[in-house]
Amino acid sequence: MSDTEAGPSNLPQRPSSKARTEPENNADFQTRAYWDKRYALEGDEDFDWFKKYGEVRDVFRTLIPDQSSRILMLGTGNSTLSKDMYVDGFKDITNIDFSTVLVERMRARQPETQWMVMDVRDLASRASELGGIGSWDIVIDKATLDALMATGPGESVWDPSPEVRRNVALEVDGVMSLLKPATGKFIYLTFAQPHFRTPYLSRPGWDLEVKTLESTAGTFPYYLFVMSKR
Repeated sequence: MSDTEAGPSNLPQRPSSKARTEPENNADFQTRAYWDKRYALEGDEDFDWFKKYGEVRDVFRTLIPDQSSRILMLGTGNSTLSKDMYVDGFKDITNIDFSTVLVERMRARQPETQWMVMDVRDLASRASELGGIGSWDIVIDKATLDALMATGPGESVWDPSPEVRRNVALEVDGVMSLLKPATGKFIYLTFAQPHFRTPYLSRPGWDLEVKTLESTAGTFPYYLFVMSKR
């Protein structure tokens, strides 16, 4: 395995008809303007970064044995994860994304779950709108943190900029504040190798475990970080 980060440029690409939605540089993945434009162009298309729910169902069911758990999805996008988990019996799901274009569309498409326009960097400051501090059983991030950590030209994955570090800390510390003490879990699915993420996810208030998920021959593995609050 190459000792470089598997980032958005290494992710599965859309067909050529959708090439116009790809960013000019990876740092665009951090911006609301980029995602609003992308979702406006994509219409009602579904797209899943990394794995779909069916590929991680068994491990998710093990990590979330109580289907009545209160689940918060971060940066949901037009993924099928929330919908598929709902169909599988998880009925208390709230989805947040900072793209108004996306949220308005998904509210209409998937009214059985809750949708809110919210930036993951505002979790702590807007906790009251989410039910308050310490009120969530499960928080799930599938590629959203990767977008926050996407590097622009000349930037290093080994030494993210101060702005990237601040953005990541805002999300991670916000998640920590929202999780229920002793039982809450933060589940993060990523393409990035553990040594690129562990330093930014480690906190005194939770235990961190990394699971390596199966991958097809010749491809990078995926990693599931599980942070269990103490």
